[in-house]
Amino acid sequence: MPRPDEPHPAWGRVPRPAFGADYNPEQWDRATWHDDVRLMREAEVNLVSLGIFAWSWVEPRPDTFDFTGLDEVVALLHGAGVAVDLATPTAAPPLWFSHAHPESLPVTADGRRLAPGSRQAYCPSSPAYRARAALITRRLAERYGDHPAVVMWHINNEYANGNAHCWCETSAGAFRGWLRTEYGDDLDALNDRWGRSVWGMRYSDWEQVTVPRTSTSSLSPGLWMDFYRFSDAEHLACFRAERDIVRGHSPGRPVTTNFMTGKLGWTDYWRWAREVDIVSNDHYLMSEDPDRGADLALAADLTRGLAGGRPWMIMEHSTSAVQWQPRNVAKAPGEMARNTLTHLARGADGALFFQWRQSAHGPEKWHSAMVPHGGEETRIWREAKALGNTVAALADIAGSICPPAEIALLLDYEAMWALELPHRPSTDLTYSGVLRDWHRALWTLGLFCDLVPTPGEQRLLLVPSLYALSTDTARALEEYAARGGHLVVGPFSGLTDPDDRVHPGPYPGALRDLLGLRVDEYLPLAAGEAVHLDDGSTGHLWAERVVPAPDTEVEARFTDGPAADGPATVRHGNVRYLATRPDASSLLRLLPLWAAQAGCAPAPEEAGQGVEVVRRTAPGDRTWLFAVNHTRHPVRVAATGVDLLTGVRSSGTITLPAGEVAVVAEDSPVTP
Repeated sequence: MPRPDEPHPAWGRVPRPAFGADYNPEQWDRATWHDDVRLMREAEVNLVSLGIFAWSWVEPRPDTFDFTGLDEVVALLHGAGVAVDLATPTAAPPLWFSHAHPESLPVTADGRRLAPGSRQAYCPSSPAYRARAALITRRLAERYGDHPAVVMWHINNEYANGNAHCWCETSAGAFRGWLRTEYGDDLDALNDRWGRSVWGMRYSDWEQVTVPRTSTSSLSPGLWMDFYRFSDAEHLACFRAERDIVRGHSPGRPVTTNFMTGKLGWTDYWRWAREVDIVSNDHYLMSEDPDRGADLALAADLTRGLAGGRPWMIMEHSTSAVQWQPRNVAKAPGEMARNTLTHLARGADGALFFQWRQSAHGPEKWHSAMVPHGGEETRIWREAKALGNTVAALADIAGSICPPAEIALLLDYEAMWALELPHRPSTDLTYSGVLRDWHRALWTLGLFCDLVPTPGEQRLLLVPSLYALSTDTARALEEYAARGGHLVVGPFSGLTDPDDRVHPGPYPGALRDLLGLRVDEYLPLAAGEAVHLDDGSTGHLWAERVVPAPDTEVEARFTDGPAADGPATVRHGNVRYLATRPDASSLLRLLPLWAAQAGCAPAPEEAGQGVEVVRRTAPGDRTWLFAVNHTRHPVRVAATGVDLLTGVRSSGTITLPAGEVAVVAEDSPVTP
């Protein structure tokens, strides 16, 4: 595996920076195809994702394949110099398949079989689905595997988005098979791991083991955790099967699938990232969030982490409004370009939209596109066309990277799943919520950070939540601290193993010695209740009764609430523990202090409060400064070099208007 700053062979002939969209020509007539190619040339489109939902187009009836339309579109695109990211259409099985194989349709936890008629209407464990998915993938790969237009492959679409889990009998059988492999066919071991002695629910035969369907009361958390792992593994097995078919017929072309990192859901993308050649992501902002730029940055930072610091691709985002939010607020003028360039600032080497031409019918007809219903006489088209020219002007950044950050947030998907199971002490204390809060505070402060699965070489590692962890993770944290790394751990961490069994001994279990304390009692707060600390901080949702070890320093105490006068923030060497969840203002005050004590460089003077200042670097001491102004007022940013977007040279500072972006090719090496 090459280092992040070395060219990665996976990109091959993929144009960089890539610019384009998801293209669905099956919705349009041939005259429109020709008009699309003309407009793509005008907008500097150099890559489109093709065929994502086209299964019924190319196989309208079982074993009757018709590639006439797809052949023509691929030839048109190739003639126009537009490269193709060809998709396997397996996210949308045709109705003929679903009606022939109703057993392949997903089933909910309460036993309802979902009807066909929408995308992702399949059980990932279904043998019939897997067989037909393999067949259509093979036929596509055989036909287009060496076509010069096809520069990369796109498997399925947004795995587990809408059907993360299936509770059908096929899934139950596959689950038992998966468990027998995982547990060495040892039913007693499974009983022990899941704590089946509770409520007298030990299994005496493998046939009694089934998926966690709706029952009279709660089910074993260990059962849920393994079901989540199994479901993720089944989707990944589907991906691998199609990927391997494609690789066999189209060697040398990268294979990807589009993640959805911003959802923080039921997919362990650290596992998935090892299976793709190029990490790609779909990201849609919540349009009513006034600080939605922070959410954009979180998704980009996580995707960059999944890519191991190497360039990645934003496979889908929107030109303006989407159709699925409660109020589909349009993006303001300039926001499309600002969002796109923010992804590029944080490591992307390509940006595509969903979709190219706005649908005239169907569920997504009110989802914005590069070519709106109104065509060329629209603001969105004019901005999309101008953005294509802007991205083309950034050709020099291709292959450059964001240098590793000095600050990192640890993300553990399984710990997130475990904390968000039923019957935790407080439903308010969610993993995804606390992670977003901490990242948003760093973004507001202008402090650049990475997201990582395990400790690395960063100076400051933030672990806002880690309810469940393995002994291996606990050991890795101990080794990180022993190397001199500064560690901050949030409340209710270290309690259980990955199967949700409480670690032995006093709380906080596996982290007790590292943190230098024990917790006598966890004290979730009532709705709306807050606690105050004698350092001026405010906590919410949670408090703990902490007993520090003799060599542990108490940095702050609770002044009120259920743990009044007790330790709230403690420090054991270079390891801190928080016994509450700090509110936003407290994080904004504390994080710079912790970063400074860890020896981290301060944020650029102009950065923060909606202004991003980020660098990408390349060998030869080449650096590019991206300055993104999400605010409604102009700002001044220190920069010396040429702005690639305007051609204007700066000799010290630039004035960046409200909502604008600058990309400065810097004159001399700058230490990030």
